[in-house]
Amino acid sequence: MKKQTRRAPAKGTTMSVYERRGVSATKTEVHQAVSKLNPGLYPGAFCRICPDVLGDPPSPRYCNIMHPDTDGTKPALAYLVWKVTGNIRAVCGLAQDALVMNFDDVGCVGACGRMLATQTLGRNKHIIPGEIIEALIASNREFCERLWPWGIECTIAAGETADVGDVIRTLDVASCVTARMRRKDVIDASRIVPGDIMIGFSSTGQAIWESEPNSGIGCNGLTNARHSVLAPHYRKYTETYAPQTPRELVYCGRYDVDSALPHDPSQQVWQALLSPTRTYLPLMRAIIKAIPKRYIHGFIHCTGGGQTKIINFGQPGNVYIIDNPFPIAPVFVLIQRASGLPWEEMYQVSNMGWRLIMLTPDQGVVEEVRAISAKCRIDSQPVGRVAAPELSGVTQRRVIIQSPFGTLVYPKPA
Repeated sequence: MKKQTRRAPAKGTTMSVYERRGVSATKTEVHQAVSKLNPGLYPGAFCRICPDVLGDPPSPRYCNIMHPDTDGTKPALAYLVWKVTGNIRAVCGLAQDALVMNFDDVGCVGACGRMLATQTLGRNKHIIPGEIIEALIASNREFCERLWPWGIECTIAAGETADVGDVIRTLDVASCVTARMRRKDVIDASRIVPGDIMIGFSSTGQAIWESEPNSGIGCNGLTNARHSVLAPHYRKYTETYAPQTPRELVYCGRYDVDSALPHDPSQQVWQALLSPTRTYLPLMRAIIKAIPKRYIHGFIHCTGGGQTKIINFGQPGNVYIIDNPFPIAPVFVLIQRASGLPWEEMYQVSNMGWRLIMLTPDQGVVEEVRAISAKCRIDSQPVGRVAAPELSGVTQRRVIIQSPFGTLVYPKPA
């Protein structure tokens, strides 16, 4: 791949393009806001785990997980594609996206069995018709039913649709999952230590439970993706972006939604950008059933924060060295070339082709896990390792990525 010319940041600002578009990959303010909340039973786990308040009576052997999440800004893109093409398929994947953002987070702590799920839809009724709501509700149910044969027993418990045009410009799609599990089965990411091997699982291709190939984009980085890729004539859909966003950062690409995807003409641009987020939950379930827990030090769902997400987990001072990354998926090549974004920002915002990482202390486990992944038709490979800090007493974790474009270090050295 040829190196791309990087666009200079606006004068007088050190913010990334992502931040100037109103989104944060690091979520510093969010982490500060929740820093004083009770961290739960396992403060180092991938998501918060509560005592068994749902048991009757509550049991010290069990714990509860309730996890909410949304599609981020992906619904704004889906709305735009629907308005331009009239194709309601553009919005159908949104229900899966919201569920997967929850499924795969709770899967990272070992919750891969029975779950209850809810769906919450907020819409601007002036522009979002009932047919879209019907499509989202139906696709939510269909996705859960599709996972039952794989041991993921998810039941839709409830839902809510709110007409909130004064708050939501187009559409907001959210879900919440609840699970009860044994404490002895919890996977606590605080166990990630130097010497662990990082196994990555591709977000592209077609897993055995998927009905079509996946571009790998998932549900993160869509603000950068749509504005960097799509052409300025889409600015007329003013309801799809915040009026505070600098105009030069709004739809500043050169592609139409129905343009062929460069490097993969079998897909149109809108299909690649709206590709439903893959769930790895059946894969995680298979691994957890086959591999003794002592060999699973953690799963990391590389969503907000991209390939730097792992910096929030593991032993203090851990250095995560990614020296065998997956090839960059075509959709991310498109985004980078259209935007000129630095590769540092691309790896921090997007998954870049692998959205799940497993950490194990045992080299012998690697091939067993890869065999399980192959049966699921998901490519996997060792992507790196965990090293100790160079100096004793260092508590700040770091991520070092040996990318095709040079060494990327997070946090950036002062």
